Amino acid sequence: MIASWTGGLARHRAGRLVAAAAGIALAVALIAALGSFLTASKATMTQRAVRSVAVDWQVEVQPGTGPDSVLPLVRSAPGVRAAVPVGFAHSTGFTALVQGSTQTTGPGMVLGLPDGYRGTFPGGIRTLSGKGTGVLLAQQTASNLHVAPGDTVTVRLPGTGPRQVRVDGVVDLPQADSLFQRVGAPSQSQPTAPPDNVLLLPASSFAQLTRGASNVTTQIHVARDAQLPSDPASAFTAVTRAAHNLEAGSAGGAVVGDNLGAALDSARQDALYAQLLFLFLGVPGAVLAAALTAAVASAGGQRRRQEQALLRLRGLRPRQIAALAGLEAALVGLTGGLLGLGSAALTGRLAFGTASFGAGAGTWGAWYGVAFALGAAVAAGAVLVPALRDLRAVTVADSRRSGRATGSPWWMRCGLDVMLLIGAWLVFRASSGNQYALVLAPEGVPSISVSYWAFLGPALLWIGAALLVWRLTLLALRHGRPVLARLSRPLTATLAGTTAAVLSRRRRPLARSVVLLALAVSFAVSTAVFNSTYQQQAEVDAQLTNGADVTVTEPPGAHVPPGAGTALQVSGVRHVEPLQHRFAYVGSDLQDLYGVRPDTIARATSLQDAYFSGGTAAQLMRRLAQRPDNLLVSAETVSDFQLSLGDTVNLRIQDARTKALRTVPFHYAGIVKEFPTAPKDSFFVANASYIASATGSDTVGAFLVDTGGSHHKDVAARLRHRLGTSATVTDLTQTRGTVGTSLTSVDLAGLTRIELVFAVLLAAGAGGLVLALGLAERRRTFAVATVLGATRRRLRGMVLTEAVLLAVAGLAAGALIGWVLSEMLVKVLTGVFDPPPSALAVPGGYLALTALTAVAAVLAAALNGVRRAGRPAVEELRDL
Repeated sequence: MIASWTGGLARHRAGRLVAAAAGIALAVALIAALGSFLTASKATMTQRAVRSVAVDWQVEVQPGTGPDSVLPLVRSAPGVRAAVPVGFAHSTGFTALVQGSTQTTGPGMVLGLPDGYRGTFPGGIRTLSGKGTGVLLAQQTASNLHVAPGDTVTVRLPGTGPRQVRVDGVVDLPQADSLFQRVGAPSQSQPTAPPDNVLLLPASSFAQLTRGASNVTTQIHVARDAQLPSDPASAFTAVTRAAHNLEAGSAGGAVVGDNLGAALDSARQDALYAQLLFLFLGVPGAVLAAALTAAVASAGGQRRRQEQALLRLRGLRPRQIAALAGLEAALVGLTGGLLGLGSAALTGRLAFGTASFGAGAGTWGAWYGVAFALGAAVAAGAVLVPALRDLRAVTVADSRRSGRATGSPWWMRCGLDVMLLIGAWLVFRASSGNQYALVLAPEGVPSISVSYWAFLGPALLWIGAALLVWRLTLLALRHGRPVLARLSRPLTATLAGTTAAVLSRRRRPLARSVVLLALAVSFAVSTAVFNSTYQQQAEVDAQLTNGADVTVTEPPGAHVPPGAGTALQVSGVRHVEPLQHRFAYVGSDLQDLYGVRPDTIARATSLQDAYFSGGTAAQLMRRLAQRPDNLLVSAETVSDFQLSLGDTVNLRIQDARTKALRTVPFHYAGIVKEFPTAPKDSFFVANASYIASATGSDTVGAFLVDTGGSHHKDVAARLRHRLGTSATVTDLTQTRGTVGTSLTSVDLAGLTRIELVFAVLLAAGAGGLVLALGLAERRRTFAVATVLGATRRRLRGMVLTEAVLLAVAGLAAGALIGWVLSEMLVKVLTGVFDPPPSALAVPGGYLALTALTAVAAVLAAALNGVRRAGRPAVEELRDL
């Protein structure tokens, strides 16, 4: 019997089985692909964090403890690959005599590096000119002294007389911030910037130079090769514990500056956001695929009940019928699960070069197993559970009662949907407040707090919107028959009334199809808009940090007039904008002060309205131009000093002629939250001409170079060749790689690439698959209509009317839900964005592709239904 039943299903119900298996395959493939990719992405984050650190640990030897006693302890610590001593000495200044002119700098640092240091820590030093060994001068110091390899520099150290060294090379220190950190000090007490003046010496030369000098310390720089867990949070915990263990073993003789732990600390937060994105953006897709499977299975509900009645008439007991239903569920689950796993493996192979998405064999197999089990559960819920439920309705009376409308009035049932939407709005307001953090990862603390309850807002919105679309569609189909008749008349002519009656009678299956299509479209819209918005803000962050396509930063103290920008007009440059950078005291607080040319600043860099408060970017720049003494103030300063618009703000700025601080009055005209090249906390933006007249100097701190959004690297290379070491040149491509997190560069792009493909497939399935199966189940209806005189053209009109109604209602509802859901996701996940977006980025091409795919699937299903309706009515009725 089992073999006969299975063969019958394969011969006569192959379409329905394949459709149900396809829905399960989508769910299984999405979970397997996203889960494997998430695991692999976390491992990639850990590896990138490790590679981003030049010196893993900086172990500072404490006063009263000799380096010779600490060095063996460090080298014997588990996981340490290399450990070398590095000397640090404070200099009171450097002097150089170049072309008859004496140049002098302020305080600086002198480092003594052992032989082989650059080979052990290859990312710590980058050669710009001259040799890579010997006496090396930092680029900024070389610029301040106007020296080059071969020149002589005089070093002044506390406790000794002036001593001279000959420069062998000029270098860059990419990780100067961590190299000159205060080891053991909390982050808030770290230096705001590394020293401008740095001299690197071989260990032997350093020992001779610092003989007799005071304020000389020793650090032990450590490179680790310990095998770390693939998860950044676990790796952070392991590295932090190892550092604490070393400090405990030194008995207070050493303090560890854990650069590797700091990098992993940032990566673990990125990993949690990737996990949240997996839940926010991936789980709805899997749920939607499961709902699609259930809809496919329910499309044959009437036929299934007829088959059960026939089996009961032939003497089968309910247990045997349930066993046959279980066999069908197992067949669908097995087929769909295997298809899903194969699709996931193929997706990984095509998109990422490996079926495992880069995950290890253990985690890859685990995710594939979980996905297959979920697919089996979906098959059981969509095929077996409805069959068991139908077995209980054994009488005609039961069947009739199940088809009647029961319960409270429609407006009361809609009230539940509205309450869900209100609940979603309340949760959204609570989880998108200014002080709300979805992920809280305190620096240096192993534990991370994640507010998973924020999922409730999008979940309630999804459920409430789906139920509301269901209710409204039912209401429109039930009470809108006259309107439906008028709308369908161009396609159905004399059958317009019949078409409206059929649509009203079949309102539940049609409403289910509308809801599925709407949810599929909303899933595609929210995923695509979120991804595009994130990529947009990552680019904005790079623009803010670098300032423009290319930025030329002049050395501090150098007098560079605005006219010097003409020397930067190399090939590929469209506009050069001077930007003043000074420092000013407000009260006792020292802040950055930026002087801009309000009329032309927007030609070199992007100024978004979200950067300002109290007016648009154009309005506030106009205020600076109309009244030169106007001042834009950061929100923090406005709050700290209780400022109101129009208040006088007295800033103390250094006068270029007397070098003394001079009080300059400004008028508070607006709030600036972000500004190109500015720090993220407290700063001022003012009119450059007013600052120049008040201080007696028009010196420029940086030039913002516009290249038209392309050829950043080429233009930067030409400027570096022209300027040499006299200025620092940074381009947008270089900055993008520096400020971009691992979430930006790897995970979100891969995550959404997978999701967007599945979103299109789900939209096509929700739009066409359910409609096609519904039409296939109505072949008897079409045959009867043909016998009663309906022409093929009229039948085509009936089917196309239903298809058009489904496509229009589903796409419109999906677009509305997707837009609201996109707004909610961006607000709730605001911690992912830096800075937050002023407007959503809409990927029009992808959304048009999704809509066209859904419409094409609906039309294909309709036309196929029409084609099958053309079969002779006698044959159709005989087969059925």
